[in-house]
Amino acid sequence: MPKKERMRFVSAEQVAQRAGVSRSAVSRTFTPGASVAPATREKVLRAAEELGYHVNDLARGVLANQSRLVGIVATRPEVGFRAHLAAALAKSLIRRGSIPILVNTGQTEEELLAAQKMLIGHRAEAIIILSGSPPASFLELAQRNGQPLVVIGRSEPDADHVRAGNSEASRKAATAFYESGRRRLAVIGSNSGTPAIVERESAFLSAAESLGASVVVARGDDSDYQGGVTAGRALFSEKIKPDAVFCANDLIAFGLMDVARQEARLRIPEDLAIIGFDDVPESAWLSYQLTTFRQDPLVMAQRAVALMERRLENSDAPPASERVIPELVIRQSFRP
Repeated sequence: MPKKERMRFVSAEQVAQRAGVSRSAVSRTFTPGASVAPATREKVLRAAEELGYHVNDLARGVLANQSRLVGIVATRPEVGFRAHLAAALAKSLIRRGSIPILVNTGQTEEELLAAQKMLIGHRAEAIIILSGSPPASFLELAQRNGQPLVVIGRSEPDADHVRAGNSEASRKAATAFYESGRRRLAVIGSNSGTPAIVERESAFLSAAESLGASVVVARGDDSDYQGGVTAGRALFSEKIKPDAVFCANDLIAFGLMDVARQEARLRIPEDLAIIGFDDVPESAWLSYQLTTFRQDPLVMAQRAVALMERRLENSDAPPASERVIPELVIRQSFRP
Protein backbone atom coordinates (compact mmCIF):
# COMPACT_ATOMS: atom_id res chain seq x y z
CA MET A 1 0.00 0.00 0.00
CA PRO A 2 1.57 3.32 -1.03
CA LYS A 3 2.51 5.68 1.74
CA LYS A 4 0.18 8.65 2.06
CA GLU A 5 1.98 11.87 1.25
CA ARG A 6 1.82 14.82 3.60
CA MET A 7 0.45 18.12 2.34
CA ARG A 8 3.19 20.33 0.98
CA PHE A 9 2.19 23.96 0.96
CA VAL A 10 4.29 26.32 -1.11
CA SER A 11 6.94 27.87 1.15
CA ALA A 12 8.38 31.36 1.33
CA GLU A 13 11.78 29.82 0.51
CA GLN A 14 10.41 28.50 -2.79
CA VAL A 15 9.04 31.96 -3.62
CA ALA A 16 12.42 33.50 -2.83
CA GLN A 17 14.16 31.06 -5.15
CA ARG A 18 11.70 31.67 -7.98
CA ALA A 19 11.96 35.46 -7.59
CA GLY A 20 15.72 35.44 -7.13
CA VAL A 21 15.56 37.32 -3.83
CA SER A 22 16.30 36.60 -0.18
CA ARG A 23 13.86 34.85 2.17
CA SER A 24 13.62 38.02 4.25
CA ALA A 25 12.58 40.01 1.17
CA VAL A 26 9.60 37.67 0.78
CA SER A 27 8.71 38.13 4.44
CA ARG A 28 8.90 41.93 4.15
CA THR A 29 6.76 41.91 1.00
CA PHE A 30 3.91 40.23 2.86
CA THR A 31 4.29 42.22 6.08
CA PRO A 32 2.07 45.36 6.10
CA GLY A 33 4.17 48.51 6.49
CA ALA A 34 7.52 46.77 5.98
CA SER A 35 10.11 48.43 3.73
CA VAL A 36 10.82 46.70 0.40
CA ALA A 37 11.98 48.07 -2.96
CA PRO A 38 9.18 48.31 -5.60
CA ALA A 39 11.11 46.13 -8.06
CA THR A 40 11.67 43.48 -5.41
CA ARG A 41 8.01 43.56 -4.37
CA GLU A 42 6.91 43.08 -7.98
CA LYS A 43 9.20 40.06 -8.46
CA VAL A 44 8.03 38.48 -5.21
CA LEU A 45 4.34 38.98 -5.93
CA ARG A 46 4.75 37.59 -9.45
CA ALA A 47 6.55 34.50 -8.14
CA ALA A 48 3.93 34.01 -5.40
CA GLU A 49 1.16 34.17 -7.97
CA GLU A 50 2.86 31.65 -10.23
CA LEU A 51 3.46 29.20 -7.39
CA GLY A 52 0.12 29.73 -5.60
CA TYR A 53 1.81 30.87 -2.39
CA HIS A 54 -0.14 32.20 0.61
CA VAL A 55 1.20 33.53 3.89
CA ASN A 56 1.21 31.08 6.82
CA ASP A 57 -1.16 33.00 9.10
CA LEU A 58 -1.13 30.18 11.65
CA ALA A 59 2.63 30.51 12.14
CA ARG A 60 2.34 34.28 12.44
CA GLY A 61 -0.35 33.88 15.07
CA VAL A 62 1.83 31.50 17.10
CA LEU A 63 4.76 33.91 17.00
CA ALA A 64 2.54 36.78 18.12
CA ASN A 65 0.80 34.60 20.78
CA GLN A 66 -2.55 35.46 19.25
CA SER A 67 -4.70 34.57 16.28
CA ARG A 68 -7.60 35.84 14.25
CA LEU A 69 -9.70 32.85 15.31
CA VAL A 70 -13.03 33.61 16.99
CA GLY A 71 -15.03 30.78 18.53
CA ILE A 72 -18.81 30.61 18.08
CA VAL A 73 -20.14 28.19 20.70
CA ALA A 74 -23.68 26.90 20.14
CA THR A 75 -25.94 23.96 20.88
CA ARG A 76 -27.80 22.69 17.79
CA PRO A 77 -26.60 25.60 15.65
CA GLU A 78 -28.54 24.26 12.67
CA VAL A 79 -31.95 24.87 14.27
CA GLY A 80 -34.28 27.87 13.83
CA PHE A 81 -33.11 31.42 14.46
CA ARG A 82 -29.80 30.17 15.87
CA ALA A 83 -28.76 28.93 12.42
CA HIS A 84 -29.30 32.38 10.88
CA LEU A 85 -27.53 34.08 13.78
CA ALA A 86 -24.50 31.77 13.47
CA ALA A 87 -24.36 32.49 9.72
CA ALA A 88 -24.61 36.25 10.32
CA LEU A 89 -21.85 36.08 12.93
CA ALA A 90 -19.58 34.18 10.55
CA LYS A 91 -20.20 36.78 7.83
CA SER A 92 -19.54 39.71 10.19
CA LEU A 93 -16.36 38.13 11.54
CA ILE A 94 -14.99 37.33 8.09
CA ARG A 95 -15.71 40.89 7.02
CA ARG A 96 -13.48 42.20 9.83
CA GLY A 97 -10.69 39.74 8.93
CA SER A 98 -11.40 37.17 11.64
CA ILE A 99 -11.67 33.41 11.14
CA PRO A 100 -14.85 32.02 12.73
CA ILE A 101 -14.81 28.54 14.27
CA LEU A 102 -18.21 27.01 15.03
CA VAL A 103 -18.19 24.66 18.03
CA ASN A 104 -21.35 22.56 18.29
CA THR A 105 -21.60 21.76 21.98
CA GLY A 106 -24.06 20.90 24.72
CA GLN A 107 -25.30 23.07 27.56
CA THR A 108 -23.64 21.37 30.53
CA GLU A 109 -20.76 23.02 32.34
CA GLU A 110 -18.39 20.22 31.31
CA GLU A 111 -19.26 20.55 27.62
CA LEU A 112 -18.93 24.32 27.64
CA LEU A 113 -15.60 24.23 29.46
CA ALA A 114 -14.26 21.61 27.03
CA ALA A 115 -15.15 23.88 24.12
CA GLN A 116 -13.54 26.86 25.83
CA LYS A 117 -10.30 25.01 26.60
CA MET A 118 -10.05 23.92 22.98
CA LEU A 119 -10.45 27.49 21.78
CA ILE A 120 -7.92 28.79 24.31
CA GLY A 121 -5.51 26.07 23.18
CA HIS A 122 -5.83 27.36 19.63
CA ARG A 123 -5.36 30.93 20.90
CA ALA A 124 -8.78 32.15 19.75
CA GLU A 125 -8.89 35.90 20.28
CA ALA A 126 -12.49 35.81 21.55
CA ILE A 127 -15.51 33.58 22.16
CA ILE A 128 -19.13 34.36 21.25
CA ILE A 129 -21.52 32.01 23.01
CA LEU A 130 -25.08 31.36 21.79
CA SER A 131 -26.17 28.47 23.99
CA GLY A 132 -26.30 27.73 27.68
CA SER A 133 -25.53 30.11 30.51
CA PRO A 134 -21.73 30.06 30.88
CA PRO A 135 -20.74 28.91 34.38
CA ALA A 136 -18.62 31.07 36.69
CA SER A 137 -15.56 28.91 35.91
CA PHE A 138 -16.04 29.68 32.20
CA LEU A 139 -15.99 33.43 32.85
CA GLU A 140 -13.05 33.13 35.23
CA LEU A 141 -10.95 31.13 32.76
CA ALA A 142 -11.67 33.65 29.99
CA GLN A 143 -10.66 36.54 32.24
CA ARG A 144 -7.43 34.84 33.35
CA ASN A 145 -6.42 34.37 29.72
CA GLY A 146 -7.52 37.85 28.67
CA GLN A 147 -9.98 36.28 26.23
CA PRO A 148 -13.05 38.45 25.45
CA LEU A 149 -16.38 36.72 25.93
CA VAL A 150 -19.65 37.91 24.38
CA VAL A 151 -22.94 36.22 25.27
CA ILE A 152 -26.00 36.46 23.01
CA GLY A 153 -29.54 35.87 24.23
CA ARG A 154 -29.01 36.12 27.96
CA SER A 155 -27.73 38.55 30.55
CA GLU A 156 -24.49 37.77 32.35
CA PRO A 157 -23.33 40.39 34.87
CA ASP A 158 -19.62 39.72 34.28
CA ALA A 159 -19.71 39.41 30.48
CA ASP A 160 -20.56 41.61 27.52
CA HIS A 161 -23.92 40.55 26.13
CA VAL A 162 -26.52 41.17 23.42
CA ARG A 163 -30.19 40.51 24.13
CA ALA A 164 -33.46 40.86 22.29
CA GLY A 165 -36.25 42.97 23.77
CA ASN A 166 -38.17 39.88 24.86
CA SER A 167 -40.35 41.50 27.51
CA GLU A 168 -41.26 44.49 25.32
CA ALA A 169 -42.36 42.24 22.46
CA SER A 170 -44.30 39.89 24.73
CA ARG A 171 -46.23 42.72 26.35
CA LYS A 172 -46.99 44.14 22.91
CA ALA A 173 -48.37 40.77 21.80
CA ALA A 174 -50.71 40.53 24.80
CA THR A 175 -51.95 44.08 24.29
CA ALA A 176 -52.52 43.56 20.57
CA PHE A 177 -54.59 40.42 21.19
CA TYR A 178 -56.65 42.12 23.89
CA GLU A 179 -57.33 45.25 21.85
CA SER A 180 -58.50 43.04 18.96
CA GLY A 181 -61.16 41.52 21.20
CA ARG A 182 -59.38 38.28 22.05
CA ARG A 183 -59.95 37.32 25.67
CA ARG A 184 -58.97 33.63 25.95
CA LEU A 185 -55.22 33.88 25.62
CA ALA A 186 -52.41 31.33 25.81
CA VAL A 187 -48.64 31.39 25.67
CA ILE A 188 -46.52 28.45 24.52
CA GLY A 189 -42.95 28.09 25.74
CA SER A 190 -40.90 25.00 26.48
CA ASN A 191 -39.42 22.99 29.31
CA SER A 192 -35.93 23.85 28.07
CA GLY A 193 -36.06 26.86 30.38
CA THR A 194 -33.66 29.07 28.43
CA PRO A 195 -33.52 32.67 29.68
CA ALA A 196 -35.12 34.07 26.51
CA ILE A 197 -38.03 31.61 26.53
CA VAL A 198 -38.69 32.16 30.24
CA GLU A 199 -38.65 35.94 29.81
CA ARG A 200 -41.11 35.82 26.90
CA GLU A 201 -43.47 33.50 28.77
CA SER A 202 -43.50 35.48 32.01
CA ALA A 203 -43.81 38.92 30.36
CA PHE A 204 -46.78 37.80 28.24
CA LEU A 205 -48.45 36.12 31.21
CA SER A 206 -48.02 39.21 33.39
CA ALA A 207 -49.30 41.60 30.71
CA ALA A 208 -52.31 39.44 29.84
CA GLU A 209 -53.35 39.09 33.48
CA SER A 210 -52.98 42.82 34.10
CA LEU A 211 -55.34 43.46 31.17
CA GLY A 212 -57.94 41.14 32.70
CA ALA A 213 -57.73 38.42 30.06
CA SER A 214 -57.71 34.75 30.97
CA VAL A 215 -54.40 33.14 30.04
CA VAL A 216 -52.95 29.64 30.18
CA VAL A 217 -49.39 28.39 29.70
CA ALA A 218 -48.50 25.30 27.67
CA ARG A 219 -45.04 23.87 27.07
CA GLY A 220 -43.40 21.26 24.89
CA ASP A 221 -40.19 19.49 25.83
CA ASP A 222 -38.07 21.74 23.63
CA SER A 223 -38.35 25.04 21.74
CA ASP A 224 -38.93 23.39 18.37
CA TYR A 225 -41.63 22.23 15.96
CA GLN A 226 -42.45 19.10 17.97
CA GLY A 227 -42.71 21.22 21.09
CA GLY A 228 -45.40 23.28 19.35
CA VAL A 229 -47.25 20.13 18.29
CA THR A 230 -47.21 18.74 21.83
CA ALA A 231 -48.31 22.00 23.44
CA GLY A 232 -51.00 22.56 20.80
CA ARG A 233 -52.54 19.16 21.41
CA ALA A 234 -52.62 19.88 25.13
CA LEU A 235 -54.30 23.25 24.57
CA PHE A 236 -56.96 21.92 22.22
CA SER A 237 -57.82 19.02 24.52
CA GLU A 238 -59.14 21.44 27.13
CA LYS A 239 -62.85 22.23 27.34
CA ILE A 240 -62.26 25.98 26.96
CA LYS A 241 -59.94 26.58 24.03
CA PRO A 242 -57.88 29.76 23.48
CA ASP A 243 -58.73 32.22 20.74
CA ALA A 244 -55.21 33.68 20.59
CA VAL A 245 -51.75 32.19 21.26
CA PHE A 246 -48.35 33.81 21.62
CA CYS A 247 -45.54 31.38 20.79
CA ALA A 248 -42.07 31.86 22.23
CA ASN A 249 -40.52 31.25 18.82
CA ASP A 250 -41.56 30.56 15.23
CA LEU A 251 -40.74 26.84 15.26
CA ILE A 252 -43.20 26.37 18.11
CA ALA A 253 -45.77 28.42 16.18
CA PHE A 254 -45.41 26.21 13.09
CA GLY A 255 -46.15 23.09 15.12
CA LEU A 256 -49.13 24.76 16.76
CA MET A 257 -50.54 25.96 13.42
CA ASP A 258 -50.37 22.52 11.83
CA VAL A 259 -52.14 20.90 14.80
CA ALA A 260 -54.77 23.66 14.88
CA ARG A 261 -55.65 23.24 11.21
CA GLN A 262 -55.21 19.52 10.64
CA GLU A 263 -56.36 18.05 13.96
CA ALA A 264 -58.49 20.67 15.72
CA ARG A 265 -60.02 21.92 12.41
CA LEU A 266 -59.60 25.55 13.44
CA ARG A 267 -59.37 28.48 11.04
CA ILE A 268 -56.45 30.87 11.40
CA PRO A 269 -56.93 33.69 12.27
CA GLU A 270 -60.76 33.53 12.45
CA ASP A 271 -60.88 30.92 15.23
CA LEU A 272 -57.33 31.22 16.47
CA ALA A 273 -54.92 34.16 16.20
CA ILE A 274 -51.20 33.37 16.46
CA ILE A 275 -48.07 35.47 16.97
CA GLY A 276 -44.57 34.02 16.86
CA PHE A 277 -41.09 35.30 17.63
CA ASP A 278 -37.91 35.43 15.45
CA ASP A 279 -39.21 35.86 11.86
CA VAL A 280 -37.23 32.99 10.39
CA PRO A 281 -37.65 32.78 6.59
CA GLU A 282 -40.27 30.01 6.84
CA SER A 283 -42.60 32.47 8.57
CA ALA A 284 -43.33 34.05 5.20
CA TRP A 285 -44.10 30.72 3.51
CA LEU A 286 -47.61 30.49 2.09
CA SER A 287 -48.41 27.58 4.40
CA TYR A 288 -47.83 29.72 7.49
CA GLN A 289 -47.91 33.47 6.78
CA LEU A 290 -47.05 33.94 10.44
CA THR A 291 -47.32 37.28 12.20
CA THR A 292 -44.18 37.43 14.30
CA PHE A 293 -41.59 39.60 16.00
CA ARG A 294 -38.50 39.97 13.88
CA GLN A 295 -35.06 39.50 15.36
CA ASP A 296 -32.55 40.71 12.79
CA PRO A 297 -29.63 38.24 12.95
CA LEU A 298 -27.28 40.60 11.13
CA VAL A 299 -27.96 43.45 13.57
CA MET A 300 -27.41 41.17 16.56
CA ALA A 301 -24.21 39.80 15.01
CA GLN A 302 -22.87 43.28 14.33
CA ARG A 303 -23.61 44.36 17.90
CA ALA A 304 -21.83 41.27 19.24
CA VAL A 305 -18.77 41.85 17.06
CA ALA A 306 -18.68 45.52 18.12
CA LEU A 307 -18.67 44.46 21.79
CA MET A 308 -15.89 41.99 21.04
CA GLU A 309 -13.79 44.68 19.37
CA ARG A 310 -14.39 47.04 22.28
CA ARG A 311 -13.18 44.39 24.70
CA LEU A 312 -10.10 43.64 22.58
CA GLU A 313 -9.20 47.33 22.64
CA ASN A 314 -9.82 47.74 26.37
CA SER A 315 -9.78 44.59 28.46
CA ASP A 316 -10.46 46.56 31.66
CA ALA A 317 -13.66 48.24 30.46
CA PRO A 318 -16.78 47.43 32.51
CA PRO A 319 -19.18 44.85 31.00
CA ALA A 320 -21.42 46.33 28.32
CA SER A 321 -24.82 45.28 27.01
CA GLU A 322 -26.83 45.80 23.84
CA ARG A 323 -30.60 45.36 23.66
CA VAL A 324 -32.25 44.93 20.25
CA ILE A 325 -36.01 45.59 20.22
CA PRO A 326 -37.87 43.28 17.78
CA GLU A 327 -40.32 44.69 15.23
CA LEU A 328 -43.77 43.15 14.75
CA VAL A 329 -44.16 41.83 11.20
CA ILE A 330 -47.84 41.56 10.25
CA ARG A 331 -48.98 38.60 8.15
CA GLN A 332 -52.12 36.48 7.92
CA SER A 333 -52.04 34.57 11.23
CA PHE A 334 -53.05 37.74 13.09
CA ARG A 335 -53.82 41.23 11.89
CA PRO A 336 -54.27 43.75 14.72
